[in-house]
Amino acid sequence: MANTIQIAVRTLVEYVYSSGSIDSRFRSQSTMLDGTRIHQKIQRTYQETDQKEVYLRADLPFKDLVFTIDGRCDGLLLRDGAVIIDEIKSTSQPLEHLGQEGLPVHWAQAKMYAYIYAKDHQLQEIFVQLTYVQVESDEKRYLKKSFTIDELDVFVHEVVENYYPYAKFLHDHRKARNESSKQLVFPFESYRAGQRKLAGGVYKTISEEKSLFVKAPTGIGKTISTLFPAVKAMGEGYLNRIFYLTAKTITRTTAEEAAERIRSCGLCMKSVTITAKDKVCFKDETKCQKDYCEFADGYYDRINEAILDIMSNESRMNREILEKYARKHTICPFEFSIDLAYAADAVICDYNYIFDPHVSLKRLFEEQKKSTLLLVDEAHNLVDRGREMFSASLNKDSFLQLKKEFKTINKGIYDCASKINAWFISLKKNYPEQNEFTLEQLDEELLELLIQFNEDAELFLQKENAPNLLELYFQVNAFLKIVELLDDHFVIYGEKNNNDITLKLFCIDPSKLLQKMGKNYRSKVFFSATLSPLSYYREILGGKDDDYSLSIPSPFKEEQTDIFIKPLSTRFRDREKTKEPIASMIHALVQNRPGNYLVFFPSYQYLIAVYEQFLAEFPGIHTIHQGSGMSEEERELFLEEFKPNQTETLIGFAVLGGVFSEGVDLKGDRLNGVVVIGVGLPQLCYERNLIKNHFNQKEKSGYDYAYVFPGMNKVLQAGGRLIRSEEDHGTIVLVDDRFLQRQYQDLLPQEWRSFTVI
Repeated sequence: MANTIQIAVRTLVEYVYSSGSIDSRFRSQSTMLDGTRIHQKIQRTYQETDQKEVYLRADLPFKDLVFTIDGRCDGLLLRDGAVIIDEIKSTSQPLEHLGQEGLPVHWAQAKMYAYIYAKDHQLQEIFVQLTYVQVESDEKRYLKKSFTIDELDVFVHEVVENYYPYAKFLHDHRKARNESSKQLVFPFESYRAGQRKLAGGVYKTISEEKSLFVKAPTGIGKTISTLFPAVKAMGEGYLNRIFYLTAKTITRTTAEEAAERIRSCGLCMKSVTITAKDKVCFKDETKCQKDYCEFADGYYDRINEAILDIMSNESRMNREILEKYARKHTICPFEFSIDLAYAADAVICDYNYIFDPHVSLKRLFEEQKKSTLLLVDEAHNLVDRGREMFSASLNKDSFLQLKKEFKTINKGIYDCASKINAWFISLKKNYPEQNEFTLEQLDEELLELLIQFNEDAELFLQKENAPNLLELYFQVNAFLKIVELLDDHFVIYGEKNNNDITLKLFCIDPSKLLQKMGKNYRSKVFFSATLSPLSYYREILGGKDDDYSLSIPSPFKEEQTDIFIKPLSTRFRDREKTKEPIASMIHALVQNRPGNYLVFFPSYQYLIAVYEQFLAEFPGIHTIHQGSGMSEEERELFLEEFKPNQTETLIGFAVLGGVFSEGVDLKGDRLNGVVVIGVGLPQLCYERNLIKNHFNQKEKSGYDYAYVFPGMNKVLQAGGRLIRSEEDHGTIVLVDDRFLQRQYQDLLPQEWRSFTVI
C-alpha cells in the first residue's frame, strides 16, 4: 500500500510517551547491562503453555494513512483461561523509585501488544503485566491490570493520533523525495573518466543487496559518484536512508557540499550532520544533568516539536543550523542531531555511530537497516579505527586515585577500588622482568570485581555528582562490553609505565566485528583512493566472498606528474645525518621548479629538525610548518597560505598521515609539488609487533599487514594531494632508498612508476 507507514511498537510509544531529561539516558543505558540475561531468566520460569518473544503485527488505518505496527512481546501467558501480555523491564534503581504504578511508557508498550493480540483473537478482555527486576538484588515487582478491547481501542487511537502529524510529514516528504529523485540528472555537465563506472557499480551493489570495495583515484569525484546513485536508488524504492561515514571533519564538509549540489538540481532531501558532543555542547562542561544543563532538563518534553520544526523548514541540517534550532527550543544540540538521524534521508557522521559498539545508533531496528545504505569514505582509515573501537583498557592508577578519593565517602566503592588496585599490583609482580607481556585469558576474579565496582558506582552516581567516578564507570563499562567480544581476533596484554600498569584488550583483526556491526544493512560501499592492495582491505574490513570489488584507473595522464625518487635512508638511525641533504634537495627543487610545495615527514621531530636546518641554510624562502595540536582555525589559516599564481615560492612542512596529508583539496596552482620523506612505516612498537606475529601465524605477510601497507597508504594519500583535476600539473619527490625495492614499488600507482632517480 502506497500510504503505509511501518513502525515498531517501541518506536511509536517512545515518540509519544518519552518525557523528562536526557540524563535519564545514562540510567536507561547503564541498566541494560544485564537486560538480556534477566529477560531470559524470567522467560525460563514460564509454564509449558506460555510463549516468549511473540511477534505481533497490525494494520491500523488512520485518516489517509495505514500504520503497520509490529514488535515482539516478551511473554504471552495463559492462566486459567485468561491471556496475559508480559513486558519485562530491568533496572539498577531501587524498585521503589519507579513509584506504585510503574512508568507510562512501559504500560503503553505492553498495551499496544495487548491490543494487537486481542484484536487478532477477538478477545473482549486481556491482561497486561509489567515485570520489573532489580539487576543487583534480583528483586521483582509484578504490576498487573486488565483492559477491555474498547479501552485498548481508545488508547491505540490516541497514540496513533499523537504520532500522525510527524508520520504524515515524513510520508509526504518521502513521496516528494522519491519523485524528485526519479527526475534527477547527474549534477555536472558530464561524467569524468571513471565516474560513470563507479556510479554504476554502486547502483548495482544496492539493487543486488551486496557490499562493494572500491579503489578509485584521488580527484575522480568519489563523493558525488557514490551519493548520486544512492539517491537514485531511493527513488526506485531500494533505500530510505543513507549514512555517509567519514573519519575526518574535512571529508564531512565535502559530503555536505555534495548533498547540497544534488539538492540544487531539484532533489527534495533532508540531511543531518552529527558533530561530536564536546564540540557542540553549549555549556562550559559537558555534563548531561538536569540540575546543571537547561538543554538537558525536560529534553523529551520539547524534542518532538523541535524535530517537526527543523524538518519542516530546513533541508541541510549542519552544525550551524542545528545549534540555531537547539537554542530556539532549549534542547541539547548533540542529542538533537542523534534523534534527527532516525528521520533524515542522509546522515553524515563519523564511523563510530555505526561501527562502535559503545556509541552506535541502537534504535535503528533491523527492518530499518534493510533499507539503509552505508557509504564508507576514506575506508582505509577504518582499519585502525576499528581496532581502536573494539579495544579497551584499564590502568592501576585510576583505581588507586579513586581509592584515595572515596576512603571516607563510600565504603563499597573504596573496598572495590582497593581490591582492583591490589589485583594490578599482583599482576605487576608476576612479570618482574618484562615491561610488556601477554595474558592467555582474563582473571575471573578481576571480572567479578569490575562488575561489583560498576554496580556500586551506578547506585552512587544516581544520587551524587562525582566526575572521576563517572569517567571510570564508563571506562569499566566499555571494558566489560569488549570482554563479551573476546575471541582469537584479540590479544590481552599488560604494559608497565613507571609505577602504573595498563591492562588492554587489543583487537588485532577487526574484520569479524566490522562485519557484525554492519550486518543487516542493505548494502555497504567502502571506497578510497588508497584501498591498495584491494585484497588486503577487503579481508581486513570484513568483506565476504560474494562481495564486489572495483578498481578504477586514474583519469589523469602520466604527463601531468613528474615523479622523482631520491634514494636516501630515512630510517630512524640515519635521520640526523640526512637533515642537510634533504634541505639541499628541497632547495634545489624549488629553485628549478618554483611554486607551492608540501613536504611530508614521518614524525614531527624529524619535521622540525629539517625545517630548522632549511631556515638556517636558506632563510630567504617563505616557509610554514604544521604546529603541534593545531586548532581548526589554525589549520584553515595554514591552507589559506597556498594561493594560486603566487610570485614567490611557498614550502609547507607537514606530518605524513596528519591532517594535511588526507582530504585536502588544493586545486590548480594552489599546489605545484609534493615531497614525501620516508615510506611512512608506523613506529616500531609492541602492538604493531603483535599484529605482525598474529598474521604471520595465519600464514599471511605479518610485516606487510602491520607496517608496510599502512605506511605506504600514508605515502599515497600525501601524493594524492597534488593532481585533483585534468588541468593540474606538478612534481612528486619520494625520498627513501626503499622506494626502489620491488616490495614498495608494487604498491605505487601505475602513473607513478615512470620515475627518475635523482
